[in-house]
Formats: sequence, structure tokens, C-alpha cells
Amino acid sequence: MKITLLTVGKTDVKWVREGLDLYASRLSHYIPFSVVEIPELKNVSALSEAQIKEKEGELILKQLKPADEVVLLDEHGREFRSIEFAKHIEERMSRAGRDLVFIIGGAYGFSEAVYAKAAWKMSLSKMTFSHQMVRTIFAEQLYRAFTIMKGEPYHHE
Repeated sequence: MKITLLTVGKTDVKWVREGLDLYASRLSHYIPFSVVEIPELKNVSALSEAQIKEKEGELILKQLKPADEVVLLDEHGREFRSIEFAKHIEERMSRAGRDLVFIIGGAYGFSEAVYAKAAWKMSLSKMTFSHQMVRTIFAEQLYRAFTIMKGEPYHHE
């Protein structure tokens, strides 16, 4: 099993990239983890929000394999406490054969086709974060989940 974080747009904020790289490196001690960045669409000023979501959705779906378990980071998704998230990931890992792909969409969210592909949705907070920051926040929470699963002293509760 491996975990992929699939994002729309490149990580161009230096401190976000550094944080993401830090937690990706730490995660590699527990599980194969990668970040795949789909380039942002060019020349979108003439497109509607719906058209942008459709085009981004097509690019997202091209990155997925049929057996992937797709998880959307979405404001309407389930919220977890860190310990609950660790248990949820552990349960998913016990189902051998399916890679987990967590997706951060573009500024307007996901197309209906991407929603249809999703096994579940999760929200990191009721607050809204920039799409750049969410990458590092998610990677840190995933790292925290693995330290919880291994009983390591990173998480305090």
C-alpha cells in the first residue's frame, strides 16, 4: 500500500514547500508517500467556474488507477480528531491492495465526476485554509497518525 497526495497547482510558497518536504520525508519511514502536483490550467479567464472544475476534474481522474481509494479533502467532509484519523487510516491499511489517494482540488472545488469517484471525504477544519497551506497541514496530520499508530511520543493527549 502507498499513499499519494494529489494536488491541483504547484506548491510555490517556499515555507509551505519546506514543510511539505519535511513531513513527506518523515512519512517515508512508515509508508511509501508521494506528492503529485497537477499544473494549474492556463488561460482560464474566459472559462466559468463549472468549466474550470470540469477541466481540472479530467486531469485529476487521469492520475487515478481503478483500484485507488480516493479521498477528497473537502469542506463538507468528515472531521476527525487526530487519534480518530489514525484509527481510520489503520483500518484502511488493513484492507490490502488499495492505495490511498488524498486529493486537494483547485480553488472552485471538484467536478461531479471526481465526487463520484471518491470513497469518502474529509475536512481538516471548519475554517478555510489556502490550498497551499492545506498540503503541509495534511502531511503533518498524516505523519501524526502514523506516530499514533506506532505508539511514538509525537502526539500528546
